[in-house]
Amino acid sequence: MTVTPLPVPWEGAHHLFDLEKVLASIDTMAAQRPVAAQIVSVANSDDTSAKVLSRILASDVALASRVMKLANSAYFGMRGRVTSLQFAVTVVGFTTVRTMATVALTDLDDESRLPENFWDVTTSLALAASALAPRFGERPQDALCLGLLAQMGAALLNHNDREGYAELVDDNPDFTARRTAELRRYGINSLRLTAVALEQWGFPHGMTSRLNQVDDFTSLEGGLLRSAFEVAARLTIEDHDTVPIVRLSCGQLREDDLVPVLDQVRADADELRRAMLGE
Repeated sequence: MTVTPLPVPWEGAHHLFDLEKVLASIDTMAAQRPVAAQIVSVANSDDTSAKVLSRILASDVALASRVMKLANSAYFGMRGRVTSLQFAVTVVGFTTVRTMATVALTDLDDESRLPENFWDVTTSLALAASALAPRFGERPQDALCLGLLAQMGAALLNHNDREGYAELVDDNPDFTARRTAELRRYGINSLRLTAVALEQWGFPHGMTSRLNQVDDFTSLEGGLLRSAFEVAARLTIEDHDTVPIVRLSCGQLREDDLVPVLDQVRADADELRRAMLGE
Protein backbone atom coordinates (compact mmCIF):
# COMPACT_ATOMS: atom_id res chain seq x y z
CA MET A 1 0.00 0.00 0.00
CA THR A 2 1.32 3.41 -0.92
CA VAL A 3 0.44 6.01 1.66
CA THR A 4 0.58 9.71 0.97
CA PRO A 5 2.46 11.24 3.89
CA LEU A 6 0.29 13.45 6.06
CA PRO A 7 1.47 16.63 7.70
CA VAL A 8 1.37 16.34 11.46
CA PRO A 9 -0.72 19.33 12.56
CA TRP A 10 0.76 19.37 16.03
CA GLU A 11 4.45 18.51 16.10
CA GLY A 12 4.18 18.30 19.87
CA ALA A 13 2.12 15.11 19.74
CA HIS A 14 2.80 13.14 22.91
CA HIS A 15 2.68 9.66 21.42
CA LEU A 16 4.75 8.34 18.53
CA PHE A 17 2.21 7.49 15.86
CA ASP A 18 3.32 5.82 12.64
CA LEU A 19 0.50 6.21 10.14
CA GLU A 20 2.10 3.96 7.54
CA LYS A 21 2.56 1.22 10.14
CA VAL A 22 -1.08 1.47 11.21
CA LEU A 23 -2.35 1.31 7.64
CA ALA A 24 0.02 -1.57 6.92
CA SER A 25 -1.51 -3.39 9.88
CA ILE A 26 -4.85 -3.16 8.10
CA ASP A 27 -3.27 -4.90 5.12
CA THR A 28 -2.18 -7.66 7.48
CA MET A 29 -5.74 -7.98 8.78
CA ALA A 30 -6.99 -8.04 5.19
CA ALA A 31 -4.70 -10.96 4.38
CA GLN A 32 -6.45 -12.90 7.13
CA ARG A 33 -9.89 -12.08 5.68
CA PRO A 34 -9.31 -12.48 1.92
CA VAL A 35 -13.00 -12.60 0.97
CA ALA A 36 -13.77 -9.37 2.84
CA ALA A 37 -10.71 -7.74 1.27
CA GLN A 38 -11.83 -8.84 -2.21
CA ILE A 39 -15.29 -7.39 -1.64
CA VAL A 40 -13.82 -4.06 -0.54
CA SER A 41 -11.71 -4.08 -3.70
CA VAL A 42 -14.39 -5.00 -6.26
CA ALA A 43 -17.65 -3.63 -4.82
CA ASN A 44 -17.07 -0.17 -6.27
CA SER A 45 -16.07 -1.42 -9.71
CA ASP A 46 -18.28 -0.39 -12.62
CA ASP A 47 -18.51 -3.96 -13.91
CA THR A 48 -19.51 -5.54 -10.59
CA SER A 49 -23.02 -7.00 -10.43
CA ALA A 50 -25.12 -8.34 -7.57
CA LYS A 51 -24.55 -11.82 -8.98
CA VAL A 52 -20.76 -11.44 -8.97
CA LEU A 53 -20.69 -9.83 -5.53
CA SER A 54 -22.97 -12.45 -3.98
CA ARG A 55 -20.81 -15.23 -5.44
CA ILE A 56 -17.72 -13.76 -3.75
CA LEU A 57 -19.65 -13.10 -0.54
CA ALA A 58 -20.85 -16.71 -0.37
CA SER A 59 -17.24 -17.78 0.30
CA ASP A 60 -17.36 -16.09 3.72
CA VAL A 61 -20.25 -17.74 5.53
CA ALA A 62 -20.15 -15.42 8.54
CA LEU A 63 -20.14 -12.24 6.47
CA ALA A 64 -22.83 -13.58 4.13
CA SER A 65 -25.00 -14.36 7.15
CA ARG A 66 -24.64 -10.79 8.39
CA VAL A 67 -25.66 -9.36 5.03
CA MET A 68 -28.72 -11.61 5.01
CA LYS A 69 -29.62 -10.59 8.55
CA LEU A 70 -29.27 -6.89 7.74
CA ALA A 71 -31.36 -7.24 4.56
CA ASN A 72 -34.14 -8.82 6.64
CA SER A 73 -33.94 -6.19 9.40
CA ALA A 74 -36.49 -3.51 10.19
CA TYR A 75 -34.22 -0.89 8.63
CA PHE A 76 -34.82 -2.19 5.09
CA GLY A 77 -38.45 -3.10 5.70
CA MET A 78 -38.06 -6.60 4.22
CA ARG A 79 -38.56 -8.65 7.37
CA GLY A 80 -38.24 -12.33 6.46
CA ARG A 81 -38.71 -11.78 2.73
CA VAL A 82 -35.06 -11.92 1.64
CA THR A 83 -34.18 -15.55 1.05
CA SER A 84 -31.25 -15.42 -1.38
CA LEU A 85 -27.84 -13.83 -1.01
CA GLN A 86 -28.07 -12.15 -4.42
CA PHE A 87 -31.36 -10.52 -3.44
CA ALA A 88 -29.84 -9.47 -0.09
CA VAL A 89 -26.99 -7.74 -1.93
CA THR A 90 -29.53 -5.92 -4.09
CA VAL A 91 -31.60 -4.88 -1.06
CA VAL A 92 -28.77 -3.48 1.07
CA GLY A 93 -26.75 -2.10 -1.86
CA PHE A 94 -23.13 -2.49 -2.91
CA THR A 95 -21.88 0.32 -0.65
CA THR A 96 -23.43 -1.33 2.40
CA VAL A 97 -21.90 -4.71 1.50
CA ARG A 98 -18.55 -3.00 1.09
CA THR A 99 -19.00 -1.29 4.43
CA MET A 100 -19.79 -4.59 6.15
CA ALA A 101 -16.71 -6.18 4.57
CA THR A 102 -14.60 -3.26 5.83
CA VAL A 103 -15.97 -3.81 9.34
CA ALA A 104 -14.94 -7.47 9.11
CA LEU A 105 -11.44 -7.01 7.73
CA THR A 106 -10.52 -4.29 10.25
CA ASP A 107 -11.70 -6.40 13.22
CA LEU A 108 -14.49 -4.00 14.12
CA ASP A 109 -16.57 -7.11 14.81
CA ASP A 110 -14.23 -8.12 17.65
CA GLU A 111 -15.45 -6.13 20.65
CA SER A 112 -12.49 -7.23 22.78
CA ARG A 113 -10.27 -4.99 20.63
CA LEU A 114 -12.52 -1.94 20.57
CA PRO A 115 -12.97 1.12 22.78
CA GLU A 116 -15.71 0.84 25.38
CA ASN A 117 -19.27 1.24 24.02
CA PHE A 118 -17.92 1.32 20.44
CA TRP A 119 -20.96 -0.34 18.88
CA ASP A 120 -23.50 1.49 21.04
CA VAL A 121 -22.10 4.73 19.66
CA THR A 122 -21.63 3.41 16.12
CA THR A 123 -25.18 2.10 15.70
CA SER A 124 -26.55 5.36 17.10
CA LEU A 125 -24.37 7.35 14.70
CA ALA A 126 -25.37 5.25 11.71
CA LEU A 127 -29.11 5.25 12.34
CA ALA A 128 -29.16 8.96 13.23
CA ALA A 129 -27.20 9.86 10.09
CA SER A 130 -29.55 7.76 7.97
CA ALA A 131 -32.67 9.31 9.49
CA LEU A 132 -31.36 12.87 9.11
CA ALA A 133 -29.84 12.40 5.65
CA PRO A 134 -32.77 13.79 3.59
CA ARG A 135 -32.54 17.09 5.46
CA PHE A 136 -29.01 17.44 4.08
CA GLY A 137 -29.82 16.20 0.58
CA GLU A 138 -28.10 12.87 1.23
CA ARG A 139 -29.15 9.26 0.55
CA PRO A 140 -30.08 7.44 3.78
CA GLN A 141 -28.12 4.27 2.88
CA ASP A 142 -24.96 6.26 2.12
CA ALA A 143 -25.37 8.07 5.44
CA LEU A 144 -25.84 4.74 7.23
CA CYS A 145 -22.50 3.54 5.84
CA LEU A 146 -20.81 6.80 6.80
CA GLY A 147 -22.00 6.38 10.38
CA LEU A 148 -21.00 2.71 10.51
CA LEU A 149 -17.42 3.47 9.44
CA ALA A 150 -16.87 6.84 11.13
CA GLN A 151 -15.31 5.37 14.25
CA MET A 152 -12.90 3.05 12.47
CA GLY A 153 -10.07 5.47 13.23
CA ALA A 154 -10.88 5.29 16.94
CA ALA A 155 -10.61 1.50 16.75
CA LEU A 156 -7.22 1.78 15.02
CA LEU A 157 -5.94 4.18 17.68
CA ASN A 158 -7.16 1.76 20.34
CA HIS A 159 -5.45 -1.19 18.59
CA ASN A 160 -2.13 0.64 18.64
CA ASP A 161 -2.25 2.29 22.07
CA ARG A 162 -4.75 0.33 24.13
CA GLU A 163 -4.03 1.69 27.61
CA GLY A 164 -3.36 5.22 26.48
CA TYR A 165 -6.44 5.43 24.32
CA ALA A 166 -8.68 3.96 27.01
CA GLU A 167 -7.45 6.66 29.39
CA LEU A 168 -8.04 9.32 26.74
CA VAL A 169 -11.64 8.13 26.26
CA ASP A 170 -12.26 8.11 30.01
CA ASP A 171 -10.94 11.65 30.32
CA ASN A 172 -12.89 12.94 27.32
CA PRO A 173 -16.43 11.52 27.12
CA ASP A 174 -17.47 14.37 24.81
CA PHE A 175 -16.71 13.42 21.20
CA THR A 176 -15.48 16.83 20.10
CA ALA A 177 -13.16 17.17 23.10
CA ARG A 178 -11.97 13.62 22.48
CA ARG A 179 -10.91 14.44 18.93
CA THR A 180 -8.96 17.43 20.23
CA ALA A 181 -7.24 15.15 22.74
CA GLU A 182 -6.49 12.61 19.97
CA LEU A 183 -4.88 15.33 17.89
CA ARG A 184 -2.80 16.42 20.85
CA ARG A 185 -1.64 12.87 21.63
CA TYR A 186 -1.25 11.38 18.16
CA GLY A 187 -1.01 14.29 15.73
CA ILE A 188 -4.18 13.09 13.99
CA ASN A 189 -7.77 12.63 15.17
CA SER A 190 -9.86 9.50 14.72
CA LEU A 191 -12.13 10.88 11.99
CA ARG A 192 -9.18 12.03 9.90
CA LEU A 193 -7.60 8.60 10.37
CA THR A 194 -10.82 6.94 9.20
CA ALA A 195 -10.81 9.19 6.13
CA VAL A 196 -7.19 8.32 5.30
CA ALA A 197 -7.87 4.58 5.59
CA LEU A 198 -10.97 4.80 3.42
CA GLU A 199 -9.09 6.85 0.84
CA GLN A 200 -6.56 4.04 0.53
CA TRP A 201 -9.38 1.62 -0.33
CA GLY A 202 -10.95 3.88 -2.91
CA PHE A 203 -14.07 4.87 -1.01
CA PRO A 204 -15.75 7.87 -2.64
CA HIS A 205 -14.49 11.35 -1.92
CA GLY A 206 -17.99 12.33 -0.85
CA MET A 207 -17.64 10.06 2.17
CA THR A 208 -14.12 11.03 3.21
CA SER A 209 -14.70 14.76 2.76
CA ARG A 210 -17.64 14.63 5.17
CA LEU A 211 -15.44 13.01 7.80
CA ASN A 212 -12.85 15.75 7.41
CA GLN A 213 -15.41 18.57 7.79
CA VAL A 214 -17.09 17.49 11.03
CA ASP A 215 -15.14 19.82 13.29
CA ASP A 216 -15.64 22.87 11.06
CA PHE A 217 -18.89 24.21 12.51
CA THR A 218 -19.34 26.47 9.49
CA SER A 219 -19.31 23.52 7.10
CA LEU A 220 -22.67 22.26 5.90
CA GLU A 221 -20.85 19.26 4.38
CA GLY A 222 -19.88 18.12 7.87
CA GLY A 223 -23.27 18.99 9.34
CA LEU A 224 -24.94 15.60 8.90
CA LEU A 225 -22.32 13.57 10.76
CA ARG A 226 -21.85 16.38 13.30
CA SER A 227 -25.59 16.25 14.06
CA ALA A 228 -25.51 12.44 14.21
CA PHE A 229 -22.70 12.62 16.78
CA GLU A 230 -24.92 14.86 18.90
CA VAL A 231 -27.75 12.32 18.73
CA ALA A 232 -25.32 9.55 19.68
CA ALA A 233 -23.98 11.63 22.56
CA ARG A 234 -27.47 12.28 23.93
CA LEU A 235 -28.17 8.54 23.89
CA THR A 236 -24.85 7.13 25.09
CA ILE A 237 -23.09 9.71 27.28
CA GLU A 238 -24.32 10.20 30.82
CA ASP A 239 -24.83 13.88 31.76
CA HIS A 240 -24.04 15.02 28.24
CA ASP A 241 -24.15 18.80 27.85
CA THR A 242 -26.41 19.17 24.84
CA VAL A 243 -25.32 21.45 22.01
CA PRO A 244 -28.08 23.28 20.08
CA ILE A 245 -28.77 21.21 16.98
CA VAL A 246 -29.48 24.32 14.91
CA ARG A 247 -25.84 25.34 15.38
CA LEU A 248 -24.43 21.88 14.66
CA SER A 249 -26.54 21.46 11.54
CA CYS A 250 -25.89 24.93 10.08
CA GLY A 251 -29.58 25.68 10.50
CA GLN A 252 -30.88 22.53 8.79
CA LEU A 253 -32.45 21.08 11.96
CA ARG A 254 -34.46 22.22 14.97
CA GLU A 255 -34.73 20.47 18.32
CA ASP A 256 -38.22 19.19 17.44
CA ASP A 257 -36.70 17.36 14.47
CA LEU A 258 -34.64 15.17 16.78
CA VAL A 259 -37.52 13.72 18.82
CA PRO A 260 -38.56 11.06 16.27
CA VAL A 261 -34.92 10.39 15.39
CA LEU A 262 -34.01 9.66 19.01
CA ASP A 263 -37.00 7.32 19.26
CA GLN A 264 -36.09 5.52 16.04
CA VAL A 265 -32.47 5.04 17.06
CA ARG A 266 -33.52 3.63 20.42
CA ALA A 267 -35.89 1.22 18.69
CA ASP A 268 -33.55 -0.05 15.96
CA ALA A 269 -30.03 0.15 17.40
CA ASP A 270 -29.91 -3.29 18.98
CA GLU A 271 -31.06 -5.06 15.82
CA LEU A 272 -28.50 -3.21 13.70
CA ARG A 273 -25.77 -4.06 16.19
CA ARG A 274 -26.67 -7.76 16.09
CA ALA A 275 -26.69 -7.78 12.29
CA MET A 276 -23.30 -6.09 12.07
CA LEU A 277 -21.72 -8.43 14.65
CA GLY A 278 -23.45 -11.58 13.49
CA GLU A 279 -25.11 -12.23 16.82
